[in-house]
Amino acid sequence: MGKVYFMSEDLYTRLGGQAAVNAAVEIFYRKVIRDPRVKLFFEGTDINQQIEKQKGFLTFAFGGVTHYAGKDLRSAHARLVQRGLGSAHFDIVVQHLRATLEELNIEKSLINEVLKIVEHTRHEVLDR
Repeated sequence: MGKVYFMSEDLYTRLGGQAAVNAAVEIFYRKVIRDPRVKLFFEGTDINQQIEKQKGFLTFAFGGVTHYAGKDLRSAHARLVQRGLGSAHFDIVVQHLRATLEELNIEKSLINEVLKIVEHTRHEVLDR
């Protein structure tokens, strides 16, 4: 994996633990796969498998576990970058994440902490 993304070891707990991560990922992906601006990047993807991968990654990124065995972000998104994934798409995904966390009544300070983590991944996700 190489990089560590979590900023606070207890962010995972402060967000509500695994139940909160699970709920957020489920709601988030419902939003993303319905958005015509980004849903094309999920064509041919087993969305249930993707949801499980994302739950694992976010659990790691928010400090819930200290090890993540999945692909690094560049490798995981390389195919999408080749298909045109760019900053505008990244921003749309971030907007959906923010809306999801707001829908779950997560404190604004925690939302901001989550979004800082996400922003720190931008260059790797977009292979820059």
